[in-house]
Amino acid sequence: MFMDLVRTRVNRAVILLGPRRVGKTVLVTHCVQGLIDAGVDPKLIFYASIDAPTYTNIPLGEFVEFFIKRNKLEDGTPFFVIFDEIQYLSDWERHLKVLVDRMPNARFIASGSAAAALKLASTESGAGRFTEFMLPPLTFSEYLHFISREDELILQPGPNASFASSPDIDELNVEFQNYINYGGYPEAVFSQDVRSDAARYIKNDVIEKVLLRDLPQLYGIQNIQELNKLFTALAYHTGQEMSLEKLASLSGMTKPTITRYIEYLEAAFLLFRVKRIDQTAKSFQRERTFKVHLTNSSMRAALFSPASMDDKVFGHLAETAILSQWFHTNIDDIYYARWKRSGPRRALGDHGEIDIVCCSMSDFKPQWLVEVKWSDAAPYSENSWASIDEFASRHALERGIVTSRTLTETITRGGSEFGICPTALYCYTVGKNTVASRRDFPRSRQESRIFSET
Repeated sequence: MFMDLVRTRVNRAVILLGPRRVGKTVLVTHCVQGLIDAGVDPKLIFYASIDAPTYTNIPLGEFVEFFIKRNKLEDGTPFFVIFDEIQYLSDWERHLKVLVDRMPNARFIASGSAAAALKLASTESGAGRFTEFMLPPLTFSEYLHFISREDELILQPGPNASFASSPDIDELNVEFQNYINYGGYPEAVFSQDVRSDAARYIKNDVIEKVLLRDLPQLYGIQNIQELNKLFTALAYHTGQEMSLEKLASLSGMTKPTITRYIEYLEAAFLLFRVKRIDQTAKSFQRERTFKVHLTNSSMRAALFSPASMDDKVFGHLAETAILSQWFHTNIDDIYYARWKRSGPRRALGDHGEIDIVCCSMSDFKPQWLVEVKWSDAAPYSENSWASIDEFASRHALERGIVTSRTLTETITRGGSEFGICPTALYCYTVGKNTVASRRDFPRSRQESRIFSET
């Protein structure tokens, strides 16, 4: 839990990371209230937003010394220091590391919107002194909770059920569409103004500040238009397999430049890559192809236009939404499978593909698979099962999921049991489980009220 990190006696600063506009400052205010509720004297809690113009170029140490003097703290008195938007102070990581070493009685918490800058500085300069905590965009379960429709649209699973159900799957799909288009950012959830002009609020306040300010400042990027062009192309093709060759053709950039820019965009939490394995579950030494997903599907709607349930791209956006739920835990053991068929199997198509494969981190064996389908016809089409049967049989998988638009059923094929589950319900379940497994923040109804009033 975030509060557990704040309260721990280990002499490390907590660095709160995350994309812009996902609620980091709100989480910090909850942290302050949590400390007060736990009995901490408010005079022992110091909060400073470093982006205030009057604080420009003031070293972190001066803030702390002023606080100690102002409150007449004796040596060794435990206290808490919170620096919000810390990236606006140059060399903040060096200053903070010195403070952590010099003041073991103080607990330091730092947050900021320039996620790439924070992560890079934290990794390079804060080894052994900083603990990172990542706050991702809203999950689908949080979104339903925020709009007070979770209890209305979700029936929680019983002791013998794996998935939740819905008394109105059509209405749940409507909210799933809204989540994909607007639901990743708390402000967009509550503000009709933000939803009606996403290009202005999300594109300008989130995407362009990262592309035009954070990344160029951090990495010295000169050709900002080139970076923006690449990100736009990747956002348009979210959920689709890409290759360096294809991206070079689309953008006119060299492959080394593309590779470097994608690493920057990942560091800024704008997108992530899913690596490819083949039918034997072996990864590739040279990563020629990969899938690119936005960390928040709402960005695509802001850049282009909101997607309807019947748009061809909606299936890719649904896959992006599902994968983004795992950002609350660890997505490193998630892959997609694609392989070239040969011999008699060529009659099934030139390539086989599985959308999501979870591989064990210890022996790299596939544990389960998910095929994302935004269709009620696909689960009953033999062509849709060709790749699933081939991969599941080869690895003796006991279970898997095939998503649908509205259908729920269990199908056994070749010794493997497959749950047919509505995509929206599967996305909800993944998000609910990953948040519950961390029990970090949970973003509460009180936070919902704060966002709706601001």
